[in-house]
Amino acid sequence: MECVFGMVGKGFALVVADSSAVNSILVHKSNEDKIMVLDSHKLMGASGEAGDRAQFTEYVQKNVALYHYRNNIPLTTKAAANFMRGELATALRKNPYMVNIMLAGYDEETGPSLYFIDYIATLHKVEKAAFGYGSYFALSMMDRHYHPNMTIDEAIKLADQCIEEIRSRLVVAPQNFIIKIVDQDGAREHSWRRTTKD
Repeated sequence: MECVFGMVGKGFALVVADSSAVNSILVHKSNEDKIMVLDSHKLMGASGEAGDRAQFTEYVQKNVALYHYRNNIPLTTKAAANFMRGELATALRKNPYMVNIMLAGYDEETGPSLYFIDYIATLHKVEKAAFGYGSYFALSMMDRHYHPNMTIDEAIKLADQCIEEIRSRLVVAPQNFIIKIVDQDGAREHSWRRTTKD
């Protein structure tokens, strides 16, 4: 029962993901980090089939690094989102990746941004988003409490409210979550929200 959600605040973007690795009715581990640091100012939260998620996120990470190496300038967050959308659209007609992406980034010119990309290559720039079964609860909490000028502390408080709602309302809820933030100082892990030991 995967869940990834994110939001954009005043000068930052935040991504939260559950950390369970599940197959059918089995939980293999509860400390899987599903938010990859693409480069110094980009985060990519992903959900989907474990193999597709790992293969696609690593493929994107290496290609973003290759672009930076070849051209000596990093991709903007918008350009990275469009690259991912293009790769998913191409794969859709051959061997599709069953992966949903939430890309958060910070660019000097445009500030923080958040992109929602699903497995059928739909791309949207959003202020808040969620996918997975937990999205029903996270989106309702964000609809009620989110505002565009949130501080980091307000966004963390809202993320904690979303996590608590998911844990209390979803029948088979993931117990552990990771929170990462990207702002002008770069992409970094903020904290874990754990209820079980690894």
